[in-house]
Amino acid sequence: MKAIDARTRIRLKNILYCTDLSPAAADAFPYAIGLARHFGAKLYALHVRRADQLTSAPERWPATEELAHIKQGMNKLLEGNSEITSEAVIKEGELWGSVGSLIETKQIDLVVLGTSGRSGLARLLLGSAAEEIFRRASCPVLTVGPRASTLLLRGSDAAHILYATDFTSESVVAAPYAISLAQEYQAHLTLLHVIVDSATGDLVRPQELVASSEKLLRDLVPSEAELWCEPRFVVEQGPAAETILDVADLKKADLIVLGVRHPAGIPGAATHLPITTAHKVVSHANCPVLTVRA
Repeated sequence: MKAIDARTRIRLKNILYCTDLSPAAADAFPYAIGLARHFGAKLYALHVRRADQLTSAPERWPATEELAHIKQGMNKLLEGNSEITSEAVIKEGELWGSVGSLIETKQIDLVVLGTSGRSGLARLLLGSAAEEIFRRASCPVLTVGPRASTLLLRGSDAAHILYATDFTSESVVAAPYAISLAQEYQAHLTLLHVIVDSATGDLVRPQELVASSEKLLRDLVPSEAELWCEPRFVVEQGPAAETILDVADLKKADLIVLGVRHPAGIPGAATHLPITTAHKVVSHANCPVLTVRA
């Protein structure tokens, strides 16, 4: 497995922050501002008036008054951040259609959003807007869940970044982001592989499997990285999502980085599949999660 080129640096020129003006969305805003400030990026703040909201609008107040209320909220959100270039965008229609269109037309490098971390029956019935975005977006997505309390990427010094991989092509594509951000913020970096199936068979002993997995982790990091960080390599065994979360808590991670697969099947399928590893991590992590799709 080829190591990441040490010269590969992540550059963010355009950041998209998605908000419905809810408290969950507000939790993600400081991260969007912090990243835009650090990288000198332009920040687009997007609010989508979805079809179901437009249908019920007349029952609550005139549509023109609702739109004025949204514009006021968006302007208030962005005021006081004159050191960065920002633009409020209000669209009508389906959420993903609006997000996907803006990613393409504005050449977005990163999407930032908050999530309520809905799980269980409610999640299966209502779907997850956050998961649909991070599964379908062509750029990385930073999701800030309800438990995220770290100050990383908000202007303070970074402490620890955890990158988890199962060595598939979808997960390995996220490695450059973990390594580059660790360098950018002078953070400690831990690379984690979780052995999910304990039945290793007779041909490969558990000790050998752990050793080979650790070597694959080491191969992902260029030797030059040791000049600015001391990467740690961890191989654990157990349920993938739970183990990632446990290691993140143990390391007091400020950011988790994951690679995610593109949703298969019909459009929107990502919102109706069983709860995935990525969704579990995003929903329950005590820090933001950066997902990168191949």
